[in-house]
Amino acid sequence: MPADPALPPTLLGWMVRGEWRANPVRTLVAVLAIAVGVALGFAVHLVNRSALAEFDSAVRSVSGSADIRIEAVTPAGFDEALYPRIARLPGLVAVSPVIEIAARTTAGDPLTVIGLDPLRASRVTPALAAASGPGSGMGFGSESGRGVEDAVWLSPATEWRAEPGAGSATFEIREGGRRLVFPVAGGLPGVEAGRRIAVADIAAVQQKFERVGRLTRLDVMLAPGLGPDTAARAILAVLPPDARLVTPEAETRRTSDLSRAYRVNLGMLAMVALLTGGFLVFSAQSLSIARRRPAFALLRVLGLQRRGLFLQVLAEGASLGVLGAALGLAAGAGLAWGVLGLLGGDLGGGYFSGSQPVLEISPAWAAFHAGLGLAVAIAGSLFPALEAAGAPPAEALKAAGRSGDPERRPPLVPALVLGSVGLAAAFAPPVAGLPLFGYAAIALILAAGVAAMPWLARVMIAPLARMKAPVPVRLAAARLAGAPDQAAVALCGLVASAGLMAAMGLMVSSFRGSVDEWLVAILPADIYLRVAAAETSGLDPGLQAALAALPGVTGMESRRSLTLKLAPERPAVTLLAIPVPPGTSVPDLPWRRAPTTVGPGETPVWISEPLSRLYQLAPGDKLDLPLAGRSVPLRVAGVWRDYGRQFGALAVQRSDYVRLTGDTGANEAALTLSPDADRTEVLAQVRGALPPDLAAQTEIAPAGEIRQAALKIFDRSFAVTYALEAVAVLVGVAGVAATVSAQTLARRREFGMLRHVGAGRGQILAMLALEGAFLGAVGAVAGLALGAAMGQVLIQVVNPQSFNWTMDTRWPWGLLGGLTLALTLASALTALLAGRSALSADAVRAVREDW
Repeated sequence: MPADPALPPTLLGWMVRGEWRANPVRTLVAVLAIAVGVALGFAVHLVNRSALAEFDSAVRSVSGSADIRIEAVTPAGFDEALYPRIARLPGLVAVSPVIEIAARTTAGDPLTVIGLDPLRASRVTPALAAASGPGSGMGFGSESGRGVEDAVWLSPATEWRAEPGAGSATFEIREGGRRLVFPVAGGLPGVEAGRRIAVADIAAVQQKFERVGRLTRLDVMLAPGLGPDTAARAILAVLPPDARLVTPEAETRRTSDLSRAYRVNLGMLAMVALLTGGFLVFSAQSLSIARRRPAFALLRVLGLQRRGLFLQVLAEGASLGVLGAALGLAAGAGLAWGVLGLLGGDLGGGYFSGSQPVLEISPAWAAFHAGLGLAVAIAGSLFPALEAAGAPPAEALKAAGRSGDPERRPPLVPALVLGSVGLAAAFAPPVAGLPLFGYAAIALILAAGVAAMPWLARVMIAPLARMKAPVPVRLAAARLAGAPDQAAVALCGLVASAGLMAAMGLMVSSFRGSVDEWLVAILPADIYLRVAAAETSGLDPGLQAALAALPGVTGMESRRSLTLKLAPERPAVTLLAIPVPPGTSVPDLPWRRAPTTVGPGETPVWISEPLSRLYQLAPGDKLDLPLAGRSVPLRVAGVWRDYGRQFGALAVQRSDYVRLTGDTGANEAALTLSPDADRTEVLAQVRGALPPDLAAQTEIAPAGEIRQAALKIFDRSFAVTYALEAVAVLVGVAGVAATVSAQTLARRREFGMLRHVGAGRGQILAMLALEGAFLGAVGAVAGLALGAAMGQVLIQVVNPQSFNWTMDTRWPWGLLGGLTLALTLASALTALLAGRSALSADAVRAVREDW
């Protein structure tokens, strides 16, 4: 920005540094406010950029150079007879059959077991076929003389777990109650991202894991010049219902969707924090202009043009932005580094479990976030700069600051317009699945609340000036009522930060309360057990009967839970086969839309709220579900609330599931105990009834422990939100302190005149404390009202459009009351401390400039 000819750059810099030296606390608060917003936004970007890059690298190392993938819809896979039909299609260079099984290590860590044909995989997925160690070249023998069909190759994250046996290394895998020991033939150096992978010959995996005749994936490489669309049409013509065609674009979209809503919401909240920093810059600059109005007027009399004064104030704001952006980038990089190490690449959300991404910093994105901080700081200085340039020099030379015309009614129309537009934006649909209009509504409501501050301050404080009260109360009320513009300046940052904190507190409280209520509804039994990594195995009918017959157990419900890939571009959903209580026709679920009956001969399916939103399904709609290799028509009979599966779940009656699939096994169970049963003893009996290998991979816990663990995970997922709340409170209180202190110190002559007319020192200090308390109370009340409106947008618009679930509003009265009290006391204490400093000067010297 070029300097005015009448204001050389050296003089411009000298004035900026002089203002910093004169008001270091206010300058520091403004800089920190900008830094907080930049740091949060940059940290969220870095964490998710690094996590997605690492996750994409891991997917590419496993998928290799496949142009198209054919995936099984369920973990049971599809018939391997599909492989030769696909391989015979024209235009396909290579087709690699794969079977992929979710298993566990002896330590309980997730492990992906992959069976493949080395000759075919070497062309399509070289990272999986390029083995190291004895017998280089997977599938061509080994130096130990042992056939490689009995061995596994391990990725770097898994290889160290191999324990030496009798002259060789062995590795133990647990799946579905089986304990399988494999000799280790070598490593897989091409697999990245810390993924635990074990690769073996496909025939050995099919036999040992009892998947003979089944495949879960076909990796396809196309001939040069053959477009994916042309190949897709030929492949789709022969695909069975239990297989899906997945293109690289769909895979990328599915991967991105795993955490897109989570990271966008955090990024938007960081931008709201940055906007709050902009209001604090506006407050600091407005107070600075009011204090220095005589100095600016003197510069104008000496020849400085309006443009030069305008640029001077903008340069001060830009300097705050530069410092805040630099500090924010450094803090954001450090915060991202710490988060990646402590919470992982998903900020505790659970989307990229097992990945340990490396921090990746892009100079372009760093410049983008720094530019945002600079732009917000300049925008916050724009109106104070216009006010400074437009002030009449003659009037400003005499008055230290103008309080405005007490009779002028503050305008309310701009606030009403902003609020109306924000309300309209809240009803707009999502854009590309994201609540962009919802966040626009929050920004507009926030701006409307700040714009309404002069009017609101007059309305709330004016009645105090008319009441019969002690002199300090009347003086404080009259001062604030007569200077609504200055009160509004003091309230801008306070209202913005308090509103942000109240909105997030309301949203988190409502979400947590709804989740707690949901957990109580879905966990009515006393003990629950789940067999990990056993979607196609687990508890056989005999074992189910044995558990139900244990002493102290009065009832048992066996369940099957497995994943389904309904759409190639969307993450998998969960299918639950659950029993229906005797005497009813519907399962006991927390219903969002009441269940209905279906027609004769139809099979009901009950869908979760996220699945209803994502797939646009409602009660009465038909849903074709791929089960047991065929497409089964079902009828949607109700929508239930589910917070555990963001991308959707559906439930069918267990008897219907057994009839359609023939699967009588289960991987989950719920046990109800008699009132006099010893829970600890029953837990021991349950674990003792399970075979040792199955017990090692079975999670057994009382309902209360599961509920506590789930709420702990919830709190961890919202750890960043809690941090934002704390930052909002600290920034708001610091902004109040700087604002009230600056206004108080600028009124020394006013205090001197009051001393001359007989006011005592104690009365003036009481007046200042009451002024601060009034400001804090008004700001807190306005901030809470603003936060309630923004919180409802978060609850009713942002969360449903982002995560596809709804919640009931629950007011955190303790938090809101504590915030109001804290802001009121902080404002009063700050005004009192600043008043003591202002009254330290002799009363005669304080008013000598008026003689």
